[in-house]
Amino acid sequence: MIELNNVDYSDLKKFINENISEFHKSRVQAIKGLKLKDMLKRKNPYLFKAKNILTSEQIIRNVFDAYLSSQEETLFGNFLEKVAIFVCSKVYEGKKSTLRGMDLEFEKDSKLYIVSIKSGPNWANSDQTHKMIENFKEAKDTFKFKDSSKEIIAVNGCCYGKCYKINDEYVKICGKKFWELISGDSMLFIKIIEPLGYKAKQRNKEFLEEYSKVINKFALEFGNDFSNEDGSVNWGKWVNFVSGDK
Repeated sequence: MIELNNVDYSDLKKFINENISEFHKSRVQAIKGLKLKDMLKRKNPYLFKAKNILTSEQIIRNVFDAYLSSQEETLFGNFLEKVAIFVCSKVYEGKKSTLRGMDLEFEKDSKLYIVSIKSGPNWANSDQTHKMIENFKEAKDTFKFKDSSKEIIAVNGCCYGKCYKINDEYVKICGKKFWELISGDSMLFIKIIEPLGYKAKQRNKEFLEEYSKVINKFALEFGNDFSNEDGSVNWGKWVNFVSGDK
């Protein structure tokens, strides 16, 4: 049996198996109830024309896949956050933070860590980074008021990627080093990959069935609303829909 510091691998595997289903359910729910025109309003028809994308199905797949990619990154990031908190709770008695913008709190080597967990390293623009720094300052002030003796380390922890950067207000730690920080196990970042595939083939089949229905439905709708009589795309109509007066 492979063991972490205070939690065995079978516990971690069980937790992932029991909770990964929520990610798959959320994937399906994310595509139900979508409205094509709401998605088309946020897309650039000039770009599609420049790329010579000429069929309704091609357009819909591009629009839909871009939407899904963004949604899935967020949904899976939320799932990995739960995994990180679970692991840290077993190893360092870490807990879900209730402070603004913080996800995890734990003590290690007589230091208090406050962690904002993100999926990957390239999640923020300058405004989002500034907001995170404000949240770190607020969290530090809260803990210093309770106990000024402990060193407080603010961490922007990313579930994948390569980064270890010390800033004035926080430390950015990604991938292997992040999982090692919260578990004490330098190989955890690899160990978690296997159980993530639990029933993935079956669940992906269910998702693809729903995906195909939406693609077919939206392609038909796009053809009816934004095509000429000969079946070609009516680019002027789409541009007017996105950018016109009404």
